[in-house]
Amino acid sequence: MTNFTDSHGAVHALPAPDAEAQVRADDRGHVFHSWSAQALIDPRPVAAGEGSTFWDYAGNAYLDFSSQLVNLNLGHQHPDLVAAIQQQAGRLATIQPSMANDVRGELARLISEVAPAGMQKVFFTNGGAEANEYAVRMARQFTGRRKVLSMYRSYHGSTSTAISLTGDPRRWANDGVDNGTVRFFGPYLYRSPFHAETPEQESERALAHLEQTIQLEGPATIAAIIVETVVGTNGVLVPPPGYLQGVRELCDRYGIVYIADEVMVGFGRLGEWFGIDAFDAAPDLISFAKGVNSGYVPLGGVVISDRISAAFDEMPFAGGLTYSGHPLACAAGVATFEVFRRDGILERVRDLGERIVEPTLHRWTETHPSVGEVRGRGLFWAIELVRDRATRGPLVPFNASGADAAPMGAFAAAAKKGGVWPFVHFNRVHVAPPLIISEDDLVRGLAVIDEALNVADAAAAR
Repeated sequence: MTNFTDSHGAVHALPAPDAEAQVRADDRGHVFHSWSAQALIDPRPVAAGEGSTFWDYAGNAYLDFSSQLVNLNLGHQHPDLVAAIQQQAGRLATIQPSMANDVRGELARLISEVAPAGMQKVFFTNGGAEANEYAVRMARQFTGRRKVLSMYRSYHGSTSTAISLTGDPRRWANDGVDNGTVRFFGPYLYRSPFHAETPEQESERALAHLEQTIQLEGPATIAAIIVETVVGTNGVLVPPPGYLQGVRELCDRYGIVYIADEVMVGFGRLGEWFGIDAFDAAPDLISFAKGVNSGYVPLGGVVISDRISAAFDEMPFAGGLTYSGHPLACAAGVATFEVFRRDGILERVRDLGERIVEPTLHRWTETHPSVGEVRGRGLFWAIELVRDRATRGPLVPFNASGADAAPMGAFAAAAKKGGVWPFVHFNRVHVAPPLIISEDDLVRGLAVIDEALNVADAAAAR
């Protein structure tokens, strides 16, 4: 039996290696996996996790540089979150959402206290996709309009309306589910659709494009504009100066609801409670999930402006979920606030991002010919890999699969061999470790990625 030592020096036993065979058999025989051709995948059985590391059944350790799906902000098996869930389960495991519950109400209050001013109410869901579904539903009921504008480079979830809002290729097989979506181009200076040369130009031209889209679609038909505060899976695209303020101004001008999708960047990922705090633009609705309790029990929600919540004082809101604000999930959320404040999580994210990650990644633009651009904030960064810096041709084609995606697969394999589980998407590597990662582990993980980029360099040279 293999042992592992956690960050506190305690020794734990992993399951016997032969237990892996049963895990594989059950998974391959009975689990239907998302976004996958079932016969072409081989999921890695995971035996244990602690802090920023997880282990397979053979005892191989991996630094989790993707925080699973950018949700594990407080890492694996955080003792405070585990204890909160255990204590809540021993007292009141569940209660329907129409009844008042102490941890549900406390978490809603804590969220409202760190949200932008004038946002006092929270509607809870079971995850991020549902949060965006319900934010859109609120906007449509509030305005009496149908259309919602969303970016091409976006991901908002896989439920019916959320996948229709999504801009990336995962939408293609699900088109037509919600016919009220209109897409537009958001800012992306490195591959500017507006031929901009500076961040200021990109912001100005992207806003002009958005306003033209609004005018051509008819302002009176548009309920909402939904924007990821920092585009997540589709590039870690940090908005240029003035862009989100400009979105706010356009929404005010045309009576449109501004929805900030903070499912991925909320609760510390950028070193702020909400990512929008870094950009000085107050939305009408904020969708959240993931980091609110690190996904220990499914939880998401919508933070609602007072203006919109007041509209439902006498008008019933047409929506609800059996497990909305589940006590076990909310207990982990309350514990998350306690950990963030006690351990100075926001401050350490800003520090590690500015002092360690940013200068390290920028050095790679000088040492690795395959690195075209790096961008990000806090502990959320992207490394864009190219075949040629001059042309900015991506290392692998857009939406590549199979042999076309082989260079990225080779990079990922090299990182895993070095003990880092990376986040790769199209021609990008994302750096998104748990917010509690130690400085030593962060430096070590970045060194592994640095070495693995030699594989990308070789592929770019061919």
